[in-house]
Amino acid sequence: MIAGLTPLSTTDFPGCLSAVLYSRGCPWRCGYCHNAHLLDADSSPALNWQDILSFLERRIGWLDAVVFSGGEPTLQRTLSSMVREVRAMGFSIGLHTSGAYPERLSEVLPDIDWVGMDIKAPFDDYASITHVPDSGKCAKTSAKLVLDSGVEYEFRTTVHPHRLDAEKILRIAETLSEMGATHYRVQEFRPKGCLDKTLLDESETHVGQDISAELGRVFPMLLQQRANPAF
Repeated sequence: MIAGLTPLSTTDFPGCLSAVLYSRGCPWRCGYCHNAHLLDADSSPALNWQDILSFLERRIGWLDAVVFSGGEPTLQRTLSSMVREVRAMGFSIGLHTSGAYPERLSEVLPDIDWVGMDIKAPFDDYASITHVPDSGKCAKTSAKLVLDSGVEYEFRTTVHPHRLDAEKILRIAETLSEMGATHYRVQEFRPKGCLDKTLLDESETHVGQDISAELGRVFPMLLQQRANPAF
């Protein structure tokens, strides 16, 4: 269920003022996760759904969109019905997902306007980040679903150079490009809420400039990323 709410965000849905709903639970255990308090499906108290709907009713005309985030929102069996209720209020719908549950993602995609999907690692090396065997298969299936759906999207990878080096980042970019993706972003590791405390002790947390040109070659639309501190 929903365990948190950000009343106003300018960054979670491109070009939109949005509210963000955070669901409980995630099957993966990425060491750099900054929402670690949401990982356990039973640890955070759930917000009352009717209270959330009442809040959103008061924001009609003020907000453009509502984003379902987490945790992993596709873990929720009621995600589709929640999305449809919110969409019926006139809001555009955004989804932040890791792609852990392709079947539920497929179910909800027809009612989604924009997807931000995390790509954790090269698909054959996912367990090094998620600590879950075969998680890359689910992620690759979900990435294909997003691309085939026609929904606007952004694939993005959180980078700590002691977990993903330049070679792995380039492999991710080339694989996504081969799948037909045109929107990809690399984002810098943030220490807030980090599960793996060893990452906090390592001084090097930036990806070097040397990978910037290579990524730009694979994804020409990445020119906007030159201002990103990860580069």
